[in-house]
Amino acid sequence: MILVFGGAYQGKTEYAQSLCGDAADKTTEICDLSDGGEPDFTKEIITGLDAFALRCVQEGVYPADYFRERRDQWEHCVLVATDISQGVVPIDAGLRAAREANGRLLIYLAEEAEQVHRVFCGIGKRIK
Repeated sequence: MILVFGGAYQGKTEYAQSLCGDAADKTTEICDLSDGGEPDFTKEIITGLDAFALRCVQEGVYPADYFRERRDQWEHCVLVATDISQGVVPIDAGLRAAREANGRLLIYLAEEAEQVHRVFCGIGKRIK
Protein backbone atom coordinates (compact mmCIF):
# COMPACT_ATOMS: atom_id res chain seq x y z
CA MET A 1 0.00 0.00 0.00
CA ILE A 2 1.06 3.53 -0.71
CA LEU A 3 -0.15 6.40 1.46
CA VAL A 4 -0.32 9.89 -0.05
CA PHE A 5 -1.20 12.78 2.25
CA GLY A 6 -1.11 16.55 2.28
CA GLY A 7 -3.26 19.62 2.71
CA ALA A 8 -6.54 20.31 0.95
CA TYR A 9 -6.35 21.11 -2.78
CA GLN A 10 -2.63 20.34 -3.05
CA GLY A 11 -2.80 17.88 -5.98
CA LYS A 12 -2.79 14.64 -4.00
CA THR A 13 -5.10 12.69 -6.33
CA GLU A 14 -3.16 13.69 -9.45
CA TYR A 15 0.06 12.74 -7.70
CA ALA A 16 -1.44 9.38 -6.71
CA GLN A 17 -2.43 8.82 -10.35
CA SER A 18 1.16 9.48 -11.39
CA LEU A 19 2.28 6.77 -8.95
CA CYS A 20 -0.08 4.42 -10.80
CA GLY A 21 1.53 5.45 -14.09
CA ASP A 22 -1.42 7.24 -15.69
CA ALA A 23 -1.16 10.94 -14.82
CA ALA A 24 -1.80 11.94 -18.43
CA ASP A 25 -4.86 9.86 -19.35
CA LYS A 26 -6.34 9.47 -15.82
CA THR A 27 -7.70 5.96 -16.36
CA THR A 28 -7.07 4.78 -12.81
CA GLU A 29 -10.24 3.75 -10.97
CA ILE A 30 -10.85 5.99 -7.96
CA CYS A 31 -13.17 5.55 -4.99
CA ASP A 32 -13.91 9.00 -3.52
CA LEU A 33 -15.14 8.68 0.06
CA SER A 34 -15.89 12.38 0.39
CA ASP A 35 -19.19 11.67 -1.40
CA GLY A 36 -20.24 9.17 1.29
CA GLY A 37 -20.45 5.43 1.25
CA GLU A 38 -18.09 2.64 2.14
CA PRO A 39 -14.59 2.21 0.72
CA ASP A 40 -14.47 0.15 -2.48
CA PHE A 41 -11.14 -1.58 -2.11
CA THR A 42 -11.37 -3.00 -5.65
CA LYS A 43 -10.40 0.49 -6.91
CA GLU A 44 -6.74 1.39 -7.29
CA ILE A 45 -6.99 4.75 -5.49
CA ILE A 46 -9.10 5.56 -2.42
CA THR A 47 -9.52 9.29 -1.65
CA GLY A 48 -11.44 11.23 0.99
CA LEU A 49 -10.18 9.38 4.07
CA ASP A 50 -10.76 12.50 6.21
CA ALA A 51 -14.48 12.56 5.31
CA PHE A 52 -14.66 8.83 5.98
CA ALA A 53 -13.05 9.33 9.41
CA LEU A 54 -15.65 12.00 10.25
CA ARG A 55 -18.52 9.68 9.29
CA CYS A 56 -16.99 6.84 11.30
CA VAL A 57 -16.76 8.99 14.43
CA GLN A 58 -20.34 10.15 13.95
CA GLU A 59 -21.41 6.49 13.74
CA GLY A 60 -19.34 5.41 16.75
CA VAL A 61 -16.76 3.50 14.68
CA TYR A 62 -13.02 4.03 15.07
CA PRO A 63 -11.65 4.44 11.50
CA ALA A 64 -8.26 2.86 12.27
CA ASP A 65 -10.07 -0.24 13.55
CA TYR A 66 -12.19 -0.32 10.38
CA PHE A 67 -9.03 -0.40 8.25
CA ARG A 68 -7.23 -2.79 10.60
CA GLU A 69 -10.07 -5.33 10.28
CA ARG A 70 -9.87 -5.14 6.47
CA ARG A 71 -6.08 -5.10 6.11
CA ASP A 72 -5.98 -7.73 3.36
CA GLN A 73 -8.49 -5.80 1.20
CA TRP A 74 -6.52 -2.53 0.77
CA GLU A 75 -2.91 -3.69 0.71
CA HIS A 76 -2.74 -3.11 -3.09
CA CYS A 77 -4.31 0.40 -3.00
CA VAL A 78 -3.00 3.93 -3.07
CA LEU A 79 -4.74 5.66 -0.15
CA VAL A 80 -5.07 9.45 -0.36
CA ALA A 81 -5.71 11.48 2.79
CA THR A 82 -6.05 15.13 3.61
CA ASP A 83 -3.94 16.16 6.58
CA ILE A 84 -6.40 18.05 8.77
CA SER A 85 -4.05 18.26 11.75
CA GLN A 86 -2.84 21.76 10.91
CA GLY A 87 -4.59 24.98 11.84
CA VAL A 88 -7.12 25.95 14.47
CA VAL A 89 -8.50 23.19 16.70
CA PRO A 90 -12.30 23.00 16.24
CA ILE A 91 -14.50 24.16 19.11
CA ASP A 92 -17.02 21.39 18.39
CA ALA A 93 -16.19 18.23 20.35
CA GLY A 94 -17.35 15.97 17.53
CA LEU A 95 -15.06 17.66 15.01
CA ARG A 96 -12.16 17.46 17.45
CA ALA A 97 -12.81 13.73 17.86
CA ALA A 98 -12.90 13.30 14.08
CA ARG A 99 -9.65 15.23 13.73
CA GLU A 100 -7.97 12.97 16.29
CA ALA A 101 -9.40 9.82 14.67
CA ASN A 102 -8.14 10.99 11.28
CA GLY A 103 -4.67 11.53 12.73
CA ARG A 104 -4.62 8.12 14.36
CA LEU A 105 -5.81 6.53 11.11
CA LEU A 106 -2.94 8.20 9.25
CA ILE A 107 -0.46 6.99 11.89
CA TYR A 108 -1.71 3.41 11.47
CA LEU A 109 -1.69 3.59 7.66
CA ALA A 110 1.80 5.14 7.61
CA GLU A 111 3.09 2.30 9.77
CA GLU A 112 1.56 -0.29 7.42
CA ALA A 113 2.50 1.44 4.16
CA GLU A 114 5.30 0.33 1.88
CA GLN A 115 5.67 3.97 0.83
CA VAL A 116 4.45 7.28 2.26
CA HIS A 117 4.41 10.45 0.16
CA ARG A 118 3.64 14.01 1.27
CA VAL A 119 2.26 16.40 -1.38
CA PHE A 120 2.57 20.18 -1.14
CA CYS A 121 1.74 22.51 -4.04
CA GLY A 122 1.52 19.50 -6.36
CA ILE A 123 5.03 18.39 -5.52
CA GLY A 124 5.31 15.01 -3.90
CA LYS A 125 8.12 13.87 -1.66
CA ARG A 126 8.56 10.30 -0.56
CA ILE A 127 9.15 10.25 3.18
CA LYS A 128 9.07 6.48 3.69
